[in-house]
Amino acid sequence: MILIISENNDKTTIEVIRWVYLLGKKFIRIHEDELFEIKVIRKKVFLKSDRSQFFLDDIDVVWYRRGGLNFKRLQYKNDSININLNEAQHWLEDYVRKTLENKKHINKESNYHINKLLVLEKAKEIGFDVPAYYLAGNTDDIIVNKTITKTITGNSILENFDENCDGLMYTTIIEKKEDKDFFISFFQEKVEKDFEIRTFYLNGKCWSMAIFSQKDEQTKIDFRRYNKKKPNRNVRYILPKIIEDKIHLLMKALDLNCGSLDFIKKGEQYYFLEVNPIGQFGNVSYHCNYELFKEVAEAL
Repeated sequence: MILIISENNDKTTIEVIRWVYLLGKKFIRIHEDELFEIKVIRKKVFLKSDRSQFFLDDIDVVWYRRGGLNFKRLQYKNDSININLNEAQHWLEDYVRKTLENKKHINKESNYHINKLLVLEKAKEIGFDVPAYYLAGNTDDIIVNKTITKTITGNSILENFDENCDGLMYTTIIEKKEDKDFFISFFQEKVEKDFEIRTFYLNGKCWSMAIFSQKDEQTKIDFRRYNKKKPNRNVRYILPKIIEDKIHLLMKALDLNCGSLDFIKKGEQYYFLEVNPIGQFGNVSYHCNYELFKEVAEAL
């Protein structure tokens, strides 16, 4: 049986499940708001929530998409009992998580949130071209209009940022220097790109899409500032084999078998930007007719 761990309204999960169903495979989808009790029935570990239930031994394959496996803990009135009980329950939960991760899987909950700085260092070790970057708490050494800033943590969403709307932190050009110091931030050389490339990776295979974002002022610096009235042109793209080989080495070094990677193409050079283990790949599938939802379902 396939176990799918995902956020409640993730569209990518829904599309993959359609294919899993068409392929005639049994599956259980775990939502982010489910709380599981750990039980033992006939000497087998059994997990039960208000929505789902399954024996740990019945799971053959796990797809960690998003969200997480959450547990409901027993509580007693006696605090001394709770201290010992919480420790025992922690080890049981850890056992369940590690057992699931040791099964055949696509991505793991334990390493989906990777450190961008360590990824960039590893990418350089493997031989990728990476735009020069550094950390700073002020703009004293910044080259104005030739330096960009982005979050250290990847895609940062500011919940309820403005009138109950969420905000997304985009890549931005530094157009002027600041007078005061600030929290340590990530800065990188601005590369004048020909176009961007989004690559979806799964079990050693790559599917790539060229994004012609530089011809639109709105999307020129960050293509995620989508122009819905005049969308960017997106087409299938085949990376050189040497780049795909380096992608495979990087993903193996990061212990990832699935993810979305971003590149910049300038002349004959390919600049590596980042990898997101749980990044969206629906746009790559739709624009390039790759049927990636089917690919993921078949891999499961």
